[in-house]
Amino acid sequence: MRKIIFPLILLLSISITACSSIVYTLDIHQGNVITQEMIDQLRPKMSKRQVSYIMGSSMLVDVFHQKRWDYIYSEQPGGEPRKQKKLTLFFDGDELTGIQGDFRPSKMPTVRKSHETTIEVPKRNLDNTLWGKISRFFSSDETQEVEKPDLDDKNNLIELK
Repeated sequence: MRKIIFPLILLLSISITACSSIVYTLDIHQGNVITQEMIDQLRPKMSKRQVSYIMGSSMLVDVFHQKRWDYIYSEQPGGEPRKQKKLTLFFDGDELTGIQGDFRPSKMPTVRKSHETTIEVPKRNLDNTLWGKISRFFSSDETQEVEKPDLDDKNNLIELK
């Protein structure tokens, strides 16, 4: 019995260690995602609200430097060495005055491609709807209209026709 257990334990331990070398590692993204397209949309004298719409809120808020927003983006794809990108935006009052960091705005203006499409919907014929068919079924020439009574100046009933 002992002769069978020892080779099984040895085989099991070797197979477990062989499986541990095939480990999937996740891509790790931290901070604000910063892309070149976002940087290309920034223009001088943009308001803080416009900048936060494009870039998102800043991860680092410095109480002593209210005129400065820092964005840090870190990624580690599949166990490779970590790559870190940093961007600092400077404001004068409510206007964007400067950009510093790993990104540079391009000289050419960017045109964002729209992924939306326009579809023309044909006009609906309400007679062909279920309600139109039902109302046509119940409406016929046999229905009589009730005549309205004439009223005098005092809103009293005078006569019926």
